[in-house]
Amino acid sequence: MQLTNVSAIVTGAASGLGQATARTLSDRGARVIGVDLDVSDAPAIDNVTYVRADVTQEDDVRNAVAVAAESGPLRVVVNCAGIGPSERVVGRKGVHDLALYRRVVMINLVGTFTVMAISAEEIARTEPLEDGQRGVIVNTASIAAYEGQVGQVAYASSKGGVVGMNLPAARDLAQYGVRVNTIAPGIVETPMLATVSAEFRANLASGVPFPQRLARPSEYADLVAFIVEHDYLNGEVIRMDGALRMAPR
Repeated sequence: MQLTNVSAIVTGAASGLGQATARTLSDRGARVIGVDLDVSDAPAIDNVTYVRADVTQEDDVRNAVAVAAESGPLRVVVNCAGIGPSERVVGRKGVHDLALYRRVVMINLVGTFTVMAISAEEIARTEPLEDGQRGVIVNTASIAAYEGQVGQVAYASSKGGVVGMNLPAARDLAQYGVRVNTIAPGIVETPMLATVSAEFRANLASGVPFPQRLARPSEYADLVAFIVEHDYLNGEVIRMDGALRMAPR
């Protein structure tokens, strides 16, 4: 499927993976609706329109989808919005904050599902392309879904859920010509990591077999574009991690 003259939604578009993806898709001809909880500081990018939305709120998501549909046929949706706080099941201060656990799962998993489901409803209304294809949804998991580290129980739970729903979602949406794939990134050089020391980042990179560096957001964005354009790729979870397998801590 080509990206020219189609509408695309990218969540978490104000920074990190989402921003890189919004830029790449717009560079390849898509009209992008960049969704984020706070878009006040989002950079101006050609063919990217920002919409403030909470991915866990149905009305917000439906509004973003409506804006995207007005820009052209909605055919691409990329879920990048997420949070990753760290806390142990039982720590020095007692049991894991239960409200925090619910919040992580709500944003990372329920939010992803909400955007996917409501967007798929709109994609299903578009005119079919070759082989009956109408669109593609790319969700974001993490290698923590497979090798969650100490303190990642909430994050790993939420990302494991994203992995778990990938294949049944692809099967559910096959009748509408909508493909569903998931990317599970390793350690990516996002704004979150920019706050730590160069020494700490170098230590993280040293654990990656090859290439021995952190992933770049642009590499995630390029993989999204590849998935969109590869019409036979469906129901797959792709690890983008330099062969990293996370240790317990």
